[in-house]
Amino acid sequence: MTVTFLAVGVCYIATGLALRPAGAAGRLILVAGAGAGMLVAAFPQPADGGSLLHATWASAGFGALTVWPTAASRRGPGVPWALRPAVCAIAAAMLVLLLAWFAAEVITGGGHAGLAERVLGLAQAVWPLTVVLSCRHLARAASAQAACAA
Repeated sequence: MTVTFLAVGVCYIATGLALRPAGAAGRLILVAGAGAGMLVAAFPQPADGGSLLHATWASAGFGALTVWPTAASRRGPGVPWALRPAVCAIAAAMLVLLLAWFAAEVITGGGHAGLAERVLGLAQAVWPLTVVLSCRHLARAASAQAACAA
């Protein structure tokens, strides 16, 4: 798990630095969420109980990775579809619902905290990939249009 948290954190940081079409605030929040996730790896959950540092960094990471789509949104005709405000709001809302499910499982001891955590983590990992693919699609479409015009 530690290596996975570190590897995913590095990928989030690289994405945040390279994702120029996204809003700067969203990119910064994505990088901050990556840093928090890497600190989760530095303070793993002990087998015999909870850890305040683990919980603190996990909460910060989950929070940042939940809200970054909203801060990354941009307006304009040349904006990739995954960075448009309405799409980013829907993505953030879905992430908030998944985060709420995870929090409810942890607080109530409902028995599905592990599942909720994994589903939330997967959704938070898939959204940056979706944004990158959206940006690449727009860039390819622009290149193809320019080639046809020439």
